[in-house]
Amino acid sequence: MTEHTDDTDDTIEGHERELSAVREEHDDADDDVSLSLPGLSVDRRDFMKAGAAVGAATASAGCLDALSGGGSADQETASGGAKNHKVAPGELDDYYAFLSGGHSGEIRVMGVPSMRELLRIPVFTPEPASGYGYDDRTSEMLEEEGGGYSWGDTHHPRVSQTDNDYDGRWAFVNDKANGRMARIDLEYFETDAIVDIPNQQGTHGACCLLPDTKYVFGVGEFRVPMQNDGRDLDDPEAYTSTIAAINPETMNVEWEVEVDGNMDNGDGGKDGRWFFTTGYNSEHATTESGMTKADRDWVKAFDVPAIEAAVENGDYEEINGVPVVDGTRESSLNQSDRPIVRYVPTPKSPHGVSVTPDGDYAIASGKLDPTCTVIDVEKLAEADDPADAIVGRPRVGMGPLHTAYDGRGHAYTTLFIDSQVAKWDIEAAVEAEAGSEDPIVEKIDVHYNPGHLIASESYTADPEGDYLISLNKLSKDRFLNVGPLKPENDQLIYIGDDEEGMQLVKDKPSYAEPHDASIVSADKIEPADVYDPSDYDAEFVAEGDESIERIDDSTVHVKTYVKRNEYAFPEIRVQEGDEVRITASNVEETSDITHGMAIPEYDVDLALAPQDTREVTFTADEPGVYWVYCSYFCSALHLEMRSRLIVEPSE
Repeated sequence: MTEHTDDTDDTIEGHERELSAVREEHDDADDDVSLSLPGLSVDRRDFMKAGAAVGAATASAGCLDALSGGGSADQETASGGAKNHKVAPGELDDYYAFLSGGHSGEIRVMGVPSMRELLRIPVFTPEPASGYGYDDRTSEMLEEEGGGYSWGDTHHPRVSQTDNDYDGRWAFVNDKANGRMARIDLEYFETDAIVDIPNQQGTHGACCLLPDTKYVFGVGEFRVPMQNDGRDLDDPEAYTSTIAAINPETMNVEWEVEVDGNMDNGDGGKDGRWFFTTGYNSEHATTESGMTKADRDWVKAFDVPAIEAAVENGDYEEINGVPVVDGTRESSLNQSDRPIVRYVPTPKSPHGVSVTPDGDYAIASGKLDPTCTVIDVEKLAEADDPADAIVGRPRVGMGPLHTAYDGRGHAYTTLFIDSQVAKWDIEAAVEAEAGSEDPIVEKIDVHYNPGHLIASESYTADPEGDYLISLNKLSKDRFLNVGPLKPENDQLIYIGDDEEGMQLVKDKPSYAEPHDASIVSADKIEPADVYDPSDYDAEFVAEGDESIERIDDSTVHVKTYVKRNEYAFPEIRVQEGDEVRITASNVEETSDITHGMAIPEYDVDLALAPQDTREVTFTADEPGVYWVYCSYFCSALHLEMRSRLIVEPSE
């Protein structure tokens, strides 16, 4: 076993020093009853000093009850105890987990509880194995609809819902890097639409307005001038950030709302009225020191019907083709009896926000404060002062970031500095005094520095409450060393037994740099085994329908089928300078028989699943012989599955 290295402690202590120093600058700030800030204590936990050598090397060290002082669980408990979490060969998982792929610009699909990676869905970047970005349809989606960026950074996968339950229709994910939103068709597990959101930089959140996914919201993080066309370059007070309401059917941006401060994460209420975002930089600064001066920031609560009424009444400015509603604090739309945005004061730089399954509370995590802020959604609608809607602030630990739910009244919050997940009782937090630790049920150590977490079906009104994934930023010595760029660590925790407590089940290394996930019951998604040709605009080319047609002096259209060992044409002959359009269909009807059509010299790379049709257009500008070959191993005669593209010289 690899021993725990000293730099693990150094790294985590560095995070603690940095964040606690920021917080201590404001310890003597004025507090009121509803927003008193408990003091911080940055004590090193015993397991991180003395027990880390064992804790980092074995999964059993992950089950430490921080409240009772209990030691690490034995191997039987760490592997699940009476609950069998294994998925044997040939058996299927209970859940799909959709995880962000970070800088790869993809969605990673895993099975739970096996934690086996099933698929990678390319979203914002081309991907050769699936031919994504190499055929006409997907390359046009990336280049024209998607803005033509060379990379993306996926953060928050969210699955569509009907009546506050997953409907298996779509998944949505944001591009933090370039201000985009994408839609994934869950029948075919492929990206089918991308929108480049106007007036927004750094789309950090991606959340649905429930109960029926009326909108998908893109939460803009970075503040920029409105319009960002060279005006107000040196006047940060004139910068704003926006949320964008996207129609899930058309993927058009219906309207946007500009607000004060930067925004971070978001989540929708359960009844169609409220959408919540966290935010930081209420100071409207442009540097770290400036962004952390004030002792309060805001959770922003967007009253969606009130915003829709403002748009209908023409109370907006059209910017880059989108109605932009003024939701800043001084806006006239926020001075009425029904403000369109309510600014709920919270301790400095809240990070995650999520709505409880019953829709009663929105809970924001403190990040630079050891508490979570519990907002009563019903009181928010009635209170003259939004601060009066704050009904609880339990002290959960150092560096709270994100919160998920089990449907039994418990919340689970990641503690970035403490390297733990805290389980706490929501109603007990409402009843307790602000800053109380009494609502905490237990804590479990994770390895290390967790960011997001997700429990099974946590975003619905009826979570399953059996599994939780903690997405940890550091793995350090949990896995074999692979050089300076270490894998991150996704850890599966069983939370289905409140008496036995949380149990660490599995570690899974993850390539940098994922963020968030959604876990959906497998029976709520019905993927297709083969493609339905009627779902695409391209013409399906059946056997007998193949043709090579010269459209005009410089255009050739090739219609071909592919099947095991065979392309329709042993050769395709064109002239130098011709624009060549290839329509290719896989006529196989048996699932799992994928064929490729690759012409590398012309950057052609089509992946053709059964009954699929793809089209590609290129200019044959170099005379010569170019082999067309199948890039998927499909049969014993796979290597003999060839055709020739012959480009004849123009003279």
